[in-house]
Amino acid sequence: MKHLLLTIAVIAAILGCNLTSESTFVLDESEYNPESYVCQRTNGIVIDGRLDDADWQKAEWTSYFVDIEGDKKPKPEFSTRVKMLWDDNFIYFGAVMEEPHIWANILKRDAVIFHDNDFEIFIDPNGDTHNYLEYEVNAFGTIWDLLLTKPYRDKGLVINNWDINGIQQQVSIDGTINNPADADKSWSIEIAIPLSVVKEACHGAHPQEGTVWRLNFSRVQWHTDIVDGKYVKRKDANGKNLPEENWVWSPQGAIDMHRPEMWGYLLFSETKAGEPANKYELTEDEWIKWALRNIYYNQRQHIYDTGSPATLKELVMTTIKVGNKSYKPEIFIINKDYTARIKSSDGDKWWNIRRDGYIWKE
Repeated sequence: MKHLLLTIAVIAAILGCNLTSESTFVLDESEYNPESYVCQRTNGIVIDGRLDDADWQKAEWTSYFVDIEGDKKPKPEFSTRVKMLWDDNFIYFGAVMEEPHIWANILKRDAVIFHDNDFEIFIDPNGDTHNYLEYEVNAFGTIWDLLLTKPYRDKGLVINNWDINGIQQQVSIDGTINNPADADKSWSIEIAIPLSVVKEACHGAHPQEGTVWRLNFSRVQWHTDIVDGKYVKRKDANGKNLPEENWVWSPQGAIDMHRPEMWGYLLFSETKAGEPANKYELTEDEWIKWALRNIYYNQRQHIYDTGSPATLKELVMTTIKVGNKSYKPEIFIINKDYTARIKSSDGDKWWNIRRDGYIWKE
């Protein structure tokens, strides 16, 4: 029997990741500006891959995808946008990807889909960076769905045999797949993910007016050449595949989708598709969580360098300024572990973060 839980070392081997270092980067708080989207109600969507339903026509597009590292890299060569809707049972995603050469090879479910060009969804309904789902699909409609208890950097478990039971999806090709002799236009996909699956898998609550999830999308794009009538990944001078392009909705600041704190904000609205709705605004509590996240980044570097967490004085973080406010965090260190905290915006509770990046309010 296949094991349901895969250790981080096994997944690292599958993906070819180098996860031996706990060193990380520290972002300037001025750069913290994730994308946001208001998800409105639908009366029903026919899942055929074409996004031609009346409610899709009324729904807003996301901004165009950018490079995963943001403005430090060129804009993507081909456009990608997404729409989202929801009802009592599903959250719906519709994506359109401009593509002059549509190809795919993988037909086996839960293979490493991003070895083909693909489209990916990441959902963290609680915004705590733990217990989130990942979905990938190629132009054949082959799925890889998995559940992660923590990001790779925090050495969590990856539940690779977990499936999104009840998922509905359909790919539509504007062109022909695996035919280099012609020029294609795009491929699109409609996806319906049961809200009950997200609630059960990610320990979330059923959405209602004002519910906010953290969410992001990625498009993996390989460089290819046409050799003997087939698409072949382009090689470097040493015969290795050139690195893939990673295009995303909300930039990560690094080539790593598994930084959930950098994902976009998804605001659920009870308004119907196309009706006026409140826009998402970054709250003070989100700035407080970002301040705590910067403590976490600095502690990771300090622990990597010395083996132990530091005091706030040692980190030069007795006061942290983010947004328009300054905060005075507290920290509790026990052996190799720590918990840092900052008063919540209402002043009655505390936002907390610990060594493995988990963030919570109590």
